[in-house]
Amino acid sequence: MPEQPPEQRIKNFDEVPLGYTPEMAMEEASRCLQCKNPTCVQGCPVRVNIPAFIAAIRKGKFEEAIDIIKQTNALPAICGRVCPYENQCEGACILGKKYEPVGIGFLERFVADYEREHLGFRVPSSIREPGGDAIAVVGSGPAGLTAASSLAMMGYSVTVFEALHEPGGVLVYGIPEFRLPKRIVKAEVDYVRKLGVEIKTDVVVGLTLTMDELLKEFKAVFIGTGAGLPNFMNIPGESLNGIFSANEFLTRVNLMRAYKFPEYDTPIKIGRTVATIGAGNVSMDCARTALRLGAARSIIVYRRTEQEMPARKEEIKRAKEEGVEFVTLAAPVKYVGDERGWVRQMICTRFRLGEPDESGRRRPVRIEGSEFPMEVDTVVVAIGQSPNPLLPKKTPQLKTSEWGCVTVDQEGRTSLRGVWAGGDIIRGDGTVILAMGDAKIAASSIHRYLSSPYPWPYH
Repeated sequence: MPEQPPEQRIKNFDEVPLGYTPEMAMEEASRCLQCKNPTCVQGCPVRVNIPAFIAAIRKGKFEEAIDIIKQTNALPAICGRVCPYENQCEGACILGKKYEPVGIGFLERFVADYEREHLGFRVPSSIREPGGDAIAVVGSGPAGLTAASSLAMMGYSVTVFEALHEPGGVLVYGIPEFRLPKRIVKAEVDYVRKLGVEIKTDVVVGLTLTMDELLKEFKAVFIGTGAGLPNFMNIPGESLNGIFSANEFLTRVNLMRAYKFPEYDTPIKIGRTVATIGAGNVSMDCARTALRLGAARSIIVYRRTEQEMPARKEEIKRAKEEGVEFVTLAAPVKYVGDERGWVRQMICTRFRLGEPDESGRRRPVRIEGSEFPMEVDTVVVAIGQSPNPLLPKKTPQLKTSEWGCVTVDQEGRTSLRGVWAGGDIIRGDGTVILAMGDAKIAASSIHRYLSSPYPWPYH
């Protein structure tokens, strides 16, 4: 897919990939083998009928293609941009065993954009008339929007409660404009509304409303409140000015539009040398954002090697093209500030790789006496997030794990009757599409619970 050249894109927040033309999409679709046993579908957490929509693109039937996708996925323009498809549908592509896999993600993005720009959003003919039992969805991120759209299409009356002033969850506060434009999120949220879903913002369930109050008004509740609690390293100097959590840094830039200051009211101060700790997709987002905000140097500091980096290969490649520097097998152990309390230096230590840990990656082992200084004036700590603790703490009937995740069974049912959960609130820190997959499973379970004449077996 054509992209903005690196020297141009680091000066703006416009989307980096430029999209397929219809001719390019049809040519790429012609590479699909139309397998009798499509393993790509098994690799998709929401089970999109991939061969069918690609076959429609190949014939130039773009309207038919998007209709096929929307039978199971209400957010295709988002998924086509941020899904780790190389590890999922494309990772399972038979063609990919010998050649480049079919560009399933690019094709999904193409038809979603084609619908929005040329056809307008249309409500699927398979949707049932609204008016069924009332269901509450807490959180409007990918899990919440997917649960809401799935249940609305089954005919339920769905109300989504969002704590922030804009719906979208991590899609609006966590992912930069150059990777997921906010107009795309807004358009797909509007499509969910067209399905009959009501979205109420500025409602903090756990404070504004309690779970008990929701259960009195609604027949079932789905919790999709995500992982909004930043993780820190708890090392000396971490409270110095100029040290951000990735959550705060990206929320200021994305949701609060700090990159457009003073047009928008939220400023963000960064220095000339910005270090981002960690090497996941969020880390790449922070490091690439720092360059666009004017940093002279943007450095990723990671305690393993590039081979173990959890970020998508595509995002690592783009970060390198844009000039992000990588310091591997290293991590900070202390921050040093100036007399005004601003960070000015990181004391880092070297690591070597030991035996694999539970994740399958080789464990980093600290090398004693290997400390070295790194001059910095801004640090972004991007070492993962934990589940949003508010609702579980305010609802003691909800069982949680030792890591604060809401515990669920294989159908997404929580310990509280009539309440389901999915996404990062049960996983800790996952992907958009895994959250959507959780929501699809939970929505089906909620439907069986509400439509069955028999008592539901509950643990």
